[in-house]
Amino acid sequence: MQPNLFRQFLFSTLTLALSGSLYAAQVPTGTELAPVQNIVINNGAEPQSFDPHKTEGVPESQVAYQLFEGLVSTNSKGELIPGVAERWESSPDYKTWTFHLRKDAKWSNGDPITAQDFVYSWQRLVNPNTASPYASFLDYMQVVNAQDIIDGKKKPEELGVEAKDDYTFVVYSANPVPYAVGLTTHQSLLPVPQKIIEKFGDAWVKKENIVGNGAYKLKDHVINEKIEFERNPLYWNDKETVINTATFLAIENASTDVSRYRAGDLDITSYSLPPEQFAKLKKELPDQVFTARTLATYMYEINNSKPPFNDKRVRQALNYALDRTVITDKVMAQGQTPTYVFTPTYISEGERINQPAYSQEPMAKRNEQAIKLLEEAGFSKANPLKFTILYNTHENHKKVAIAAASMWKANTKGLIEVKLENQEWKTYIDSRRAGRYDVARAGWSADYNQATTFGNYFLSTSSNNTAKYASAEYDKAMADSYLATDEAGRAEAYAKAEAILAQDFALVPVFNYVNPRLVKPYVGGYTAQDPQDHIFLRDLYIIKH
Repeated sequence: MQPNLFRQFLFSTLTLALSGSLYAAQVPTGTELAPVQNIVINNGAEPQSFDPHKTEGVPESQVAYQLFEGLVSTNSKGELIPGVAERWESSPDYKTWTFHLRKDAKWSNGDPITAQDFVYSWQRLVNPNTASPYASFLDYMQVVNAQDIIDGKKKPEELGVEAKDDYTFVVYSANPVPYAVGLTTHQSLLPVPQKIIEKFGDAWVKKENIVGNGAYKLKDHVINEKIEFERNPLYWNDKETVINTATFLAIENASTDVSRYRAGDLDITSYSLPPEQFAKLKKELPDQVFTARTLATYMYEINNSKPPFNDKRVRQALNYALDRTVITDKVMAQGQTPTYVFTPTYISEGERINQPAYSQEPMAKRNEQAIKLLEEAGFSKANPLKFTILYNTHENHKKVAIAAASMWKANTKGLIEVKLENQEWKTYIDSRRAGRYDVARAGWSADYNQATTFGNYFLSTSSNNTAKYASAEYDKAMADSYLATDEAGRAEAYAKAEAILAQDFALVPVFNYVNPRLVKPYVGGYTAQDPQDHIFLRDLYIIKH
């Protein structure tokens, strides 16, 4: 948005600090609550870790947001609201941000939360010894010295953050970042307890050791089965929290998820319903099916550094020969929309991004071009392109992969042969990060509602860039976005970067997500209006039923 509009937005955000009703569960007047406030939710997978600096996926973020709270948070509509920081302001050039922490915020062991906790946490994030998959996030925010620290050229203590006093946290950016407040909501910027980490090391996240500052504490954890939460009475806004206890399950199978829901074993399913049951569920349970349109892209990530995928012709053929509409309309059929670009065009400042020209060509023409490209790259029926699609265990990913493999073979007249390999979530994440794959099913969900959250992914310096894509031209286009003086200039830079990515065929974008899930009628507080579809237990309540 334009600078004057941003200042208006900033001031309105500051005003939110005066109204506690915007922070937690908003129970309508006259609503009779159930005597037992307990909820069971399927989180979809066993998290990599409970350490916010060691994680990168949605299952992990959903756990982290219950146990920890950052400077700024979001409500059920995805709007920014104060968290540990009750107010903030920026310098006129948007290069210095000052966050004023509330004095009643505490760790779950009773210790006060101070600005030094955020200094320690952000320094730990970029410390090479932490090896965080999200180390680059502070570089995305342009925090002074972040990349040099990640590269080992400077010490973590030189990061551009400062505790002015116990309750004043200051962030210094090398370039203007008018949307910086939105970045502070991310899981990687949640505070972690220095004293506990220094005492227990990596074991600090065990249930008997972990200390957080969120609305909930960790009560129990049975690996690959369940995570139990209980209210944190020391949370600064506990008085407005309603849910007392909660359980997250780790059900990966979507059909099992629905069966357990129908049996009354859980109150909210994961965000991926079986496509073959979707129409029936909408008919039978119309008031219980919620479909949130999210800022997320489903893709096939290509290992750009691995032959033969380091040949642009091969990557181009894969893009040409995949019919996205078959996947969205016939395989999934839940409201997903085909896409040929990585960044959702409906994200903030993504409106100038255009779909590439080949997306408008008939499939027959695209298939001919794909065959020609593969032949030029040395492939034939006698010597087909053989590769494996890696995907994390989930029947929907399997369905899409089967369809993609079939299309690639049929549309190239046998010049492509694909095998499928599934791995459980944590192993799959490790395989992608180590580059042990040819082509991998992947998805990227916005870390904040702004186009840079997608554009930064493919930077050559990005810790998120598991595709091993590197382009100086692309990096420059993204760097130019920080030189823009207004929203239009940034949007133009993002569009240029996206066009470069599309010209290089660095990935195979497939569709933009929707999150279809089932929610019991007696669960209050879930709106499906958050474009990131976060679930905060603090927002929910159980109606008497």
